[in-house]
Amino acid sequence: MNKDNSASEVQEKKENPILSIIFNIVIPVLILNKLAKIVANHFPDVNLSPVSILLIALAFPTIYFIYDYITRHKANFISIIGFVSILLTGVIGVFEFPSKWIAYKEASVPFIIGLAILISLKTSYPLVRKLLYNKDLIDVDKVDAILDEKNSKEQFDKILVNSTYMLAGSFLVSTILNFTLAKLLIHSPSGTEAFNQELAKMTALSYPVIALPSTLVMMLALWYLIHQAKKITGLTMEEMLASQLRNKMEEKGALDATKEPEVKENNQDTKVDSNEESTNE
Repeated sequence: MNKDNSASEVQEKKENPILSIIFNIVIPVLILNKLAKIVANHFPDVNLSPVSILLIALAFPTIYFIYDYITRHKANFISIIGFVSILLTGVIGVFEFPSKWIAYKEASVPFIIGLAILISLKTSYPLVRKLLYNKDLIDVDKVDAILDEKNSKEQFDKILVNSTYMLAGSFLVSTILNFTLAKLLIHSPSGTEAFNQELAKMTALSYPVIALPSTLVMMLALWYLIHQAKKITGLTMEEMLASQLRNKMEEKGALDATKEPEVKENNQDTKVDSNEESTNE
């Protein structure tokens, strides 16, 4: 109990996914779509250019990035690239570069991340250990101890390599979908109201069209990693999960649901034993 409590106290503060979606998607989309009309209807004397509206919209993801860094004291490689992507969108809009650059910019972000994941295989700390095989999801110390005990480290490293390829594949999917979506939607010259409208539509569609398929591929990589680790270590899914994650699942009853069949079987066995005893008497 004391170990679990101390672990939860030391546990890093998590990003708020709802806040992230609101600041990175919802508010920018509403500003790009609605702000020009609101200003025209209620403040006719205010001349708000499309570039100004774009900068206001991009200010919210920027503010969120700074806020998240201050509250969590952490800015990882992926979040930094995402922040640079926001800045590049602003640069394209403000300096009115060709709007077709948006497609290449959108595709470059997941491509760079996927490439970095592959390159990290040649380093002492592959990114797959940060994204999948980490202490937030898996009891890494327990798994590593069993791997050392069974001399299976080399075999598990091969599994991590395969997981890395699958993880990089998820970002390849994102690269293709990002480029395709931008090409289909962005046609108007940058710095115009029509460009802002198209950018808003692309941002709104980015989650269901891009994030969900990429997440599915990433979840497949995680499933493969855990499934193969179970074979090597002999641990169950419950035993392999990180303590804080296991506690959350127990609170929600997710793990208890998996134990119910065993309880029923034990009850049935007890009934059979009692019946046999009564017969013998």
